[in-house]
Amino acid sequence: MADGFSPIRWSDGELLLLDQTLLPEQQVWLHCRRPEDVAGAVRRLSVRGAPAIGVAAAYGLVLGAGDFDAAYELLLATRPTAVNLCWALDQGRVVRDRCVEAGAHTELRQRLLNWAGDLHREDVEANRRIGAFGRELFEEGDRVLTHCNAGALATAGYGTAIGVVEAAWSAGRLASVWVDETRPLLQGSRLTTWELSRLEIPHRLITDNSAGAIIARGWVQKIVVGADRIAANGDVANKVGTYPVAVLAARHGVPFYVAAPLSTIDRHTASGADIPIEERDAGEVVHAFGKRIAPRETEALNLAFDVTPAELVAALITDAGVLRPPYRESIASAFRDRDVAGR
Repeated sequence: MADGFSPIRWSDGELLLLDQTLLPEQQVWLHCRRPEDVAGAVRRLSVRGAPAIGVAAAYGLVLGAGDFDAAYELLLATRPTAVNLCWALDQGRVVRDRCVEAGAHTELRQRLLNWAGDLHREDVEANRRIGAFGRELFEEGDRVLTHCNAGALATAGYGTAIGVVEAAWSAGRLASVWVDETRPLLQGSRLTTWELSRLEIPHRLITDNSAGAIIARGWVQKIVVGADRIAANGDVANKVGTYPVAVLAARHGVPFYVAAPLSTIDRHTASGADIPIEERDAGEVVHAFGKRIAPRETEALNLAFDVTPAELVAALITDAGVLRPPYRESIASAFRDRDVAGR
């Protein structure tokens, strides 16, 4: 995977998104010319991962600059759990309001585009800082387990959890990666393995329900995952199946790390109990590879995320450094430092 890879591109007045529903078999770029195109891509997971959703939504506002409020509401309604979505949209609204106050209505689209481009670059830079901080937590020979996909595909580039993995590998502090398949949409087997293959990092794919067995055998020294929203107390919402992995890690004394930029921390959400959890179409559970795998009368529950309590998280690896418990204090301190630095 070439340096600077991103699943998001802006070219000739349109947004290009790598359609992740077709990976790894096909690499198809979607051409988004309207905010409706971006919203559709977010809903069907053609673009996914909290940071990537936020950046895509920013460009969606550019495409909808002619009717900003409608574009804002349309994009906001796509995914309820990923906090980067509303974080980016609210930043875009500030750009719009300042433009209106200055009487620069004709400049709105260009100002939004400049802002979206900055957001894109800043996310990649933040992810690289996450990787640099995270690699210091690894030791030579470590084998790491990850759940879902938190690589370049889930961000504007480089990745959060897989960014940490890449940085640790480059520093000679990583032996291999265990990849949970991540049912029901198989983001681990389809996407994480695709990324690790191109990074030439040794890895093995396992079924989700194998995690306990390999942790119990001592085959995992570290666990690192991404996040879609982190509450002010350090509770973490991530792809469903993350919480059981954290429980297993605690049982066997394996450090469980969460890698995410500060933009994924929602200080307005007190705890994980307040995080909205998206419920997706049950058809994703009862179908696989275009074929129904359960009797037609079978009902299914398809929670997209679960919440891992802060007490199970060894550290939050952020672009501002490694945050340790008690998280309410370390999170507040990280934001104070960022505000003082003017970032």
